[in-house]
Amino acid sequence: MIGTIRERDFRGVDLNLLVTLLVLLRERSVSKAAGCLHLGQPAVSGALARLRELFHDELLVRGKGGMQPTQRGLELQAALAPALAEVQAVVSDAPAFDPARSDRSFVVGLPDWIDTWLLPGLLARLAVEAPQARLAIVATDRFRVADMLLQEQLDLAIGAFPAGPAWQRSRPLATVPYCCVARPGVIGARGRLTLKQFVALPHLMVTYRGAFHGTVDDALDALGLKRRVVCTSPRFSSLPRVLQQVPAIATVPQVLAAGWQRDFGLVRAPVPLPLPASPVAIVHHASRDKDPALRWLCGVIEALVAEDGAHAPGRRGG
Repeated sequence: MIGTIRERDFRGVDLNLLVTLLVLLRERSVSKAAGCLHLGQPAVSGALARLRELFHDELLVRGKGGMQPTQRGLELQAALAPALAEVQAVVSDAPAFDPARSDRSFVVGLPDWIDTWLLPGLLARLAVEAPQARLAIVATDRFRVADMLLQEQLDLAIGAFPAGPAWQRSRPLATVPYCCVARPGVIGARGRLTLKQFVALPHLMVTYRGAFHGTVDDALDALGLKRRVVCTSPRFSSLPRVLQQVPAIATVPQVLAAGWQRDFGLVRAPVPLPLPASPVAIVHHASRDKDPALRWLCGVIEALVAEDGAHAPGRRGG
């Protein structure tokens, strides 16, 4: 509130310095920041020197591949980005977003299974509601998403991500269960699979860090059982053709199964052990809270998923 502001704390603080700091932390290069700010390199170097004096910290230091932020620099980046976004919203008086007239480009981070599930329907919606808008899809995963949002490499991301920093906003989107898929003969024609068969079969597994142990293995450990993973991959999209050729099984998000049955002739079955469903959310940086275009896009994505009631937030699904 106005009454709590200590005016003397702002003496000698230039708001433009804080904007320069955010750009420096994002670009991690004085020359690149100068280009973004349309300033000379000496001016940005001088601003960095004043910022270091103001915050009593180096903020950015030389490292491999360029300048790296200090811990204090990262803390300031997380705190200042939403604060300056609020100031920008107040002073800019931005007009409401009109999707029918907008040529906005959105950068959206998706794991490949979310891409397969949602992108066709999302593009179809945009073709009708925002025909001049563009999407740039960027690969992301649970290990990279927070840093990509912080570095402004994404407008938003959709996936099964862990809880992030305080500045990371999360909008629950769907709860997606898993199922098993394999070629005919590996799973019976009636789509039945016993736990004994499940454990005996060779498994294909998707992992973003090359590990051979995942959620399924945690569930099997609780039962005192083990499975044999013969191959791991960072992409779900590679599995259907492999499963056509190899007498193995894969446990995948259920939203992929119908398309794989139709396009690749695979068979699916329920997972024969208790396995937690995957909570999918839209995540973005707090600095984008009042971006009307992103709020509209989030609404389109939520409406798209809401059509499939089996995967509504908070429900286990079929």
